[in-house]
Amino acid sequence: MLAHVPFDMQAFMRLTPDAIFILDEHFLVRDLNPTAEKTLHCSRTDALGKRCTEVLRCKNMNHMELCGTSSCPLMRVLQEQRALPNEELIFGTEVAAQCEVSTSVTPLLNEETRLAVFTARDLSALKVANQVRANFVSMVSHELRTPLNSVHGFIELLLQGHMGALTEEQHLYLGYTQEGVQQLISIVEDILFMTRSDLGQFEIKPQKVHLRALVSQVIQSLQPQAIKASVILCHNISPETPPLYIDPQRIKQVLNNLVTNAIKFTPPGGTVTITTRKHDDRFQMISVIDTGYGIPPEDRPHVFERFYQSNHSQQSKMGGYGLGLPIAKLIVEQHGGAISFDSVVDKGTTFYFTVPIYKGQDAEA
Repeated sequence: MLAHVPFDMQAFMRLTPDAIFILDEHFLVRDLNPTAEKTLHCSRTDALGKRCTEVLRCKNMNHMELCGTSSCPLMRVLQEQRALPNEELIFGTEVAAQCEVSTSVTPLLNEETRLAVFTARDLSALKVANQVRANFVSMVSHELRTPLNSVHGFIELLLQGHMGALTEEQHLYLGYTQEGVQQLISIVEDILFMTRSDLGQFEIKPQKVHLRALVSQVIQSLQPQAIKASVILCHNISPETPPLYIDPQRIKQVLNNLVTNAIKFTPPGGTVTITTRKHDDRFQMISVIDTGYGIPPEDRPHVFERFYQSNHSQQSKMGGYGLGLPIAKLIVEQHGGAISFDSVVDKGTTFYFTVPIYKGQDAEA
């Protein structure tokens, strides 16, 4: 049994080195501590009673505002009624006063209203080290890409017979070599993508896009992989689906990553289906549903972590390097959406994400 320890909440808020904000369900600031005042360069008197957009104005690490989107941490916590741990955000209404923080958000209920407590720790001490690391990784990845592309090109020339006729065995082994080089190129491209994102160099170029046509392109490109795995790949996208306001290449990348994973972890004879439905007035939900092995409970909290590798036997058979899902999450959040999943072991997994519906945004821009 734990010993009773007297606790003074006001003293804790005053003495803790972490910034603490208390917000209510109406997005109003109800309280903040001295560290929070220093973090945001505003006084408690000025902040109390104001909307969080006037005080915090949360952004993700790609500087995209989360206010009014399904990725808003306050909205997520109040809707799901569970804590949100270790969310990396940018706080501050002015560029010069913005601060990168690691934030935990905890829901609270009292007799008057629903509240959420934001506990934020300044990440500026880590920022310089991360910048050096990101620059190094970017440089190494860039230097690897050029020779790998050269090797890939020369193998292609050999396979096409430009250097003379090949025996069937030579053709077979060169094909294996080409697949290996292509995998290395994909890894390098993904690492470069994540590094550029960390450096704030990742931007999306949204436009009006018809989902049915985009999904058909994804299915066509992945059909050979599905046939090889004896998996049925299909979609259920109605022609009446409203157009979306998305970056088509990036959302295609999300779908490629999700469908490729689904094919890998679905046994022969299974199915992978892409569907969609309206999420709310602003967002459309897209789902990738498989009848695969499912995700073991112990792996579920780590699914979107970079380079995470499960110890599950199927993971060792299928390979992978753990960047597909983090990249998908990054792209979806950059669109103002959110991504999650449901899974039942030996029944299948559904990954679903939201993206904005087209409502003339490009004309407004």
